[in-house]
Amino acid sequence: MTSDTHRTFGITGWKNSGKTTLTVKLVGELTRRGWKVSTVKHAHHDFDIDKEGTDSYRHRKAGAGEVAIVSDRRWALMHELTDESEPSLDAIISRLAPCDLVLVEGYKREPHKKIETRRLEGRAGERLAANDPAIIAIASDYPITNEPIPVFDLDDVVGLADLIEREMGLSRKAG
Repeated sequence: MTSDTHRTFGITGWKNSGKTTLTVKLVGELTRRGWKVSTVKHAHHDFDIDKEGTDSYRHRKAGAGEVAIVSDRRWALMHELTDESEPSLDAIISRLAPCDLVLVEGYKREPHKKIETRRLEGRAGERLAANDPAIIAIASDYPITNEPIPVFDLDDVVGLADLIEREMGLSRKAG
């Protein structure tokens, strides 16, 4: 676990390896099973969830360090890192509300348990599992042999969700 108060499990891999698709499917499967799931996604550089011209965008561009957007259906908090370093994964997770499980997409170098995704059409890179003992399984869209850890089909969402439940000590909820 990355945080003392949140069970944390990751989905990692190179660009275009199927991380987001698998994360979305796992969130759907695990919430269908009755678990309260939150997610953290590592993005690159200058991502934006705010659209130019919106009031919140204008607040942020005017110099507000944090901007909260609130409605009767959801709220979001954006924090500008002007002269600050990127926060640690632990710092982000500590800000999340209590939940049964935090699925973390990306964060290749963090020590939490994770699944490595591989796609034949994805970016070719080193086998992450070869150098990361925290990777406990591989999910791939092509056959893989000679790996010392379990290999799942990238579409075996039920099997992968079962693995996550076992590894995180989540007892099946009635559903």
